[in-house]
Amino acid sequence: MKVMISQPMNGKTEEQIKNVRNEIIAKFNKMHIEVIDTLFTDEAPADCNIAVYYLGKSISAMKDIDALYMCEGWREARGCQIEYEVAMKYGIKILYSDFFENRTMMAVPRNFEEG
Repeated sequence: MKVMISQPMNGKTEEQIKNVRNEIIAKFNKMHIEVIDTLFTDEAPADCNIAVYYLGKSISAMKDIDALYMCEGWREARGCQIEYEVAMKYGIKILYSDFFENRTMMAVPRNFEEG
């Protein structure tokens, strides 16, 4: 199984983002679940909307995943909301922050207010 992490990044330092991400990856690794790397470090082209550029890369990466893990705070993050919508519309399983306690995959809800 391959999982992608949907993580709010706005207003967070690179160190904070990596720390949260590494904790989640370690938990998935213990379960023998592969996490694809979507922490892009390449520079966005000049004269483009940087947020949209990286969101596009994330959405492109979703073609290779079985599930999307939603980090705490995803409902307030535009990029996470869009990744959620893509997963919902294309039948990708969605995991929430309580996944590691319950170890169950959630069915894809109809809208993110239900999730």
